[in-house]
Amino acid sequence: MIASQLTPNVRLLLGPGPSDAHPRVLTAMTTPLLGHLDPQFLEIMNETQVMLREVYGTANRLTFPISATGMAGMEACFVNLLEPGDSVVVCAKGFFGNRMIDIAERTGARVIALQQKWGEAFDLNRIFEVLKRERPKALGIVSAETSTGVSQSLEGLGDLCRELGTLLIVDCVTSLGCTPLKLDELGIDAAFSCSQKGLGCPPGLSPMSFSDRAVAALKARKTKVQSWYLDMTAIESYWGGDRSYHHTAPISMIYALREGLRIVLEEGLAARWERHRRNHLALKAGLEAIGLNYIAAPECRLPQLNAVHIPAGVEDIPNRKRMLTDFGIEIGGGLGDFKGKAWRIGLMGYNSKPSSVFQVLAALEMVLRGAGVKVEPGSGIGAAELAYG
Repeated sequence: MIASQLTPNVRLLLGPGPSDAHPRVLTAMTTPLLGHLDPQFLEIMNETQVMLREVYGTANRLTFPISATGMAGMEACFVNLLEPGDSVVVCAKGFFGNRMIDIAERTGARVIALQQKWGEAFDLNRIFEVLKRERPKALGIVSAETSTGVSQSLEGLGDLCRELGTLLIVDCVTSLGCTPLKLDELGIDAAFSCSQKGLGCPPGLSPMSFSDRAVAALKARKTKVQSWYLDMTAIESYWGGDRSYHHTAPISMIYALREGLRIVLEEGLAARWERHRRNHLALKAGLEAIGLNYIAAPECRLPQLNAVHIPAGVEDIPNRKRMLTDFGIEIGGGLGDFKGKAWRIGLMGYNSKPSSVFQVLAALEMVLRGAGVKVEPGSGIGAAELAYG
């Protein structure tokens, strides 16, 4: 059998990821291929690293994208920095914090798991107390919990971790390119993210950054890194000075990331963060006008990932399906504790714009009315307009 020509329907991807790629990124991906050791491609790698450091807010030498998705980035941090017998504190306030615990346990380390109610942020004093008592080798925490829409403050964590000799590992998957993130100022030792959210690229790369402290811990290991493919010392030999062969890089994805980073820096980080905040406030006004209430409290609410409770009596899957089939808009359902109880609406990267806000609000109004919810026609869009004004 020969499959038909690929012609997927056009979607507006407003779920938790992937988001729509910027048109310039898609154009960059059509650029002719080079070999992964071609001198021209090596220069493209250099340029990508320089821009990634600027977007991450770091001078870390060991900063580059690994050829895998964001979850591989999470695993890379833990398998490189932890050995059997080490201790690690992991803070979980949602689905991805729990995944971090699972990965940490597989390293053979002693895991001290801190759990916070889903939809809430951690009180930093609680983390400080545990760190001072346990003095672990590492602390793992999610900065932007995609399952609940919660933003976690990191202020002071890096300073305390340095004082105690603890490495700070942070999940930046939904943060990078959307909200303020400066690795060096925050004292973050190991960060990982993804290409398909705030950077406006397709999925397939995980931008990583290791501080000098993390590199020293990596070099001081008594055992080999458990994963050959994710061994940062081996990958660094390809991305670093000697350019030793490690794997065949996904050339077109590196092109995409390079262009995505160019777009971020052309806009300016502060302007980009403000754009995400402004569009979030308009969407928030519209969602609340049509009766959708946020999971996260106002003081810890992400602008790029809006997680709301599904109204009582409204079914999750049939109505998300209608959003997709009738309006061509994808929104996300809940995970874990919020499965079937929440919708997650992303305004990330290229998709954080007024047209996305108005389209999703208009569609949600119709879907909710079709599900029997009393919604005044135009109320969501009207509230968003006022917010922009």
